Parts: sequence; structure tokens; C-alpha cells
Amino acid sequence: MAGNLYLPEGFDESKKYSGIVVVHPGGGVKEQTAGVYAQKLSDNGFVALAFDASCQGESEGKPRLLEDPYARVEDVRCAVDYLTTLAYVDQEKIGALGICAGGGYVVAAAPTERRIKAVATVSAVDIGAMFRGEASVETQLQTLEAVAKQRTAEANGTEVNLQTWAPDTLEEIDENTPVLMREAYDYYRTARAQHPNSTNRFKFTSVDKIMSFSASSQISIYLTQPMLLIVGTEADTRGYSDQFYALSNGPKELFEVEGATHIAMYDIPEYVGQAVPKLTDFFGKNL
Repeated sequence: MAGNLYLPEGFDESKKYSGIVVVHPGGGVKEQTAGVYAQKLSDNGFVALAFDASCQGESEGKPRLLEDPYARVEDVRCAVDYLTTLAYVDQEKIGALGICAGGGYVVAAAPTERRIKAVATVSAVDIGAMFRGEASVETQLQTLEAVAKQRTAEANGTEVNLQTWAPDTLEEIDENTPVLMREAYDYYRTARAQHPNSTNRFKFTSVDKIMSFSASSQISIYLTQPMLLIVGTEADTRGYSDQFYALSNGPKELFEVEGATHIAMYDIPEYVGQAVPKLTDFFGKNL
């Protein structure tokens, strides 16, 4: 796995710092919004680690462009492993921050990853619930049948089926395109945040694993660590943060950023500038 480690200004290797693992969205890489938040957290005194998911970005692992939620949760644990090896990180003061699908992954990891002492999300998404959507069970089963056939085909030499996370071009967007997908195009496929390692592709055969995943299944049982959920008031994904908040029995806070949409929270200074002080205060008090 490949990651970027962000150290506070005036870093002193002889001191002990709180460490924060920062987890990128589905389709993202460490150089995008995860890196934005990691940099700002380090500016406020934390050691922050933004990393690429296994099989994605600069991280190794095959098959390439696999989005396996269970592997992504394990990636979070491995990132914590790494922070514990750093002499200047206090092993009892490690937190996790996830953005979009990364938010769902840290919420899924934290209940049983007790080394995570505080968990925060920005524009959290439960990727399993999102992919299941409101489709009928019959439709979901048809999708799973298609995945099964594709996996057999690829095992027998057929070309890999790659799907797109967001519209690839402006021409693919029309009046029926959801706001989230319009925003995703603008963020991932234009100069705003486009990165060569973020290809806007994932393996179709990821879908069986995604559809079986639930970020929330263990929240009410094991998630006792403090949790901060940051969400824009105009985010069409805010229901996931509401659900995570409702299910948690531990210390929790839902922080709304007025006027922000889902992806506006990724990099727009007006909104990130509200999230970072809240995150700094939250991790400062709970780590």
C-alpha cells in the first residue's frame, strides 16, 4: 500500500503526536480530497496519513481497480498498523476520518478496530446501501446474475468489464443526471481535481461484494468511540449520516454545513474551512 504522511509544522521526532488515518472516496486517490484534509489536519498539529486503497492508485494488489469494501475496511486497519510503528505517534491516540465511501469504511472498521479511539466522516456514504438503492430484490438479483456471468467469462479469458464511477464527459450529462453525478464529473474529470491515478473506473465484478456490504451493521452493538458526522445541508447523501447517527449508542455529533452539497465538502474552501476546525476540536478532545 502507498500513502502520503503529513507531519505538523515544527515536527519534532522526539515528541508524541496523535495520528489520524484519512480514507478516500470510492474512485478517489490520496492526492485528492483525502490529501486536502490530511494536510489541513497536519497543519493543526496531527500526524495524518492519506493512502490509496489496495488495488488502486499507487498501491499494489490485483485485480486492478477492484472496489472490495471488505478489503477497504482491512486497509483502514493496515493504515492503523503503520501508524503504530511510528515512534512519534501515540498508539493510544489514533483516529480515523473517512470521506464519502471512505466514511462508510471507517464507520464499518471502528466498531471492531478498537485502536481507533475516535471516528469522523465527511459526506459519509454506505456504498453497499447506495448500490442496492431502491431497486427491487428481483432487479438486484438480475445484477448479481450478470456479475456472476462476467466473473466466469473473465476467468476464462474474456476482457475485463470496467464501469465508470461518474460521467466521463460533459456530453454524458443532461437534465436527468443526478446532482451527485454532475458534481462528480466536475470534481473527478476536470482540472478541479482530476488526477492520472483516479481513472474513474472500477471492475464490474466488484459489485457482488459491494452489494453484500453494510457499513452500519455493527454500529449499535460495538461503536462506542466518539463519532463526528459532518454533512452539507444540501447533500443528497445526507441520509447515510443521519442513519449512522441514529444507530450509534456512543458519544456522537452530527455537524451540518449550511449550503454545502456532497462534493462541495471535498475541496471548496468555504465549506472545508468549516469542517476542519470542527475536526480539529473533535480529535483534539477525543485523542
